[in-house]
Amino acid sequence: MAAYSAETPVLDTYQVVVSAFTDFLTVAIHTILYERDIYPRASFLAARRFNCPVRQSRHPKVCQWIQDAVSAVEVEMLKCALSTVSLVLHAPPPSSAPVERYVFSTAAFPLVPPSELLTPFTGKAPPTSDLPEQFRATIAKLSMLSSTLSPLPPDCSFTLVVELRDDADVRPPIRADTPWIAAEPGLQKQRIRPDDAEKEDERQTGIRKGKDLGGVKTTPVRNVESGAFVLEMWVEEGHAKFEL
Repeated sequence: MAAYSAETPVLDTYQVVVSAFTDFLTVAIHTILYERDIYPRASFLAARRFNCPVRQSRHPKVCQWIQDAVSAVEVEMLKCALSTVSLVLHAPPPSSAPVERYVFSTAAFPLVPPSELLTPFTGKAPPTSDLPEQFRATIAKLSMLSSTLSPLPPDCSFTLVVELRDDADVRPPIRADTPWIAAEPGLQKQRIRPDDAEKEDERQTGIRKGKDLGGVKTTPVRNVESGAFVLEMWVEEGHAKFEL
């Protein structure tokens, strides 16, 4: 089993796959906060990750929040419990409605029993992956989004939202000993009976999406694929963004 290396990752176990994802997620969050002017740009410093220039908040509390949030995501990822992780940008009060949603879909990640997190994947050992190159390209794409997305109002806030897999044995991590709380109803999916369906897709899937899921406009970012690492990314611009 190879230890995780950001520059030359060998994706031979599920734990390494999760480590690669959380490493990239951390950099992506800092990048989005910088590019969408959630904090003053002067509060970010220039750094390097994946052998490319990136931006990182220099504020200790912001860095600690991101570190704690990503660590909480990692715990659930190691349980194979998550289908998506989303960085949600909210309008300033009193609305506080979601205006942009940056979605990281991990639905195609493998399902691995807890006892096999460190067990090498079957088949011969994979070669060193090209994840760093793909991560660089994705960060570059995120850095260009400000030129294609309409501006945000001042004083927006943000949060991290996770969506659980639909598997019956996946339990919500909302307990007193975890940092998670239930998302607002507009960012949730609800199981419904066929008789309660109002749309054809609800009738077919048995699921009703919250009003803030999907948004008015969706912009693909990039798909990242290397061995067991299969990540899809996109941005949703919410109804509230165009009503401000």
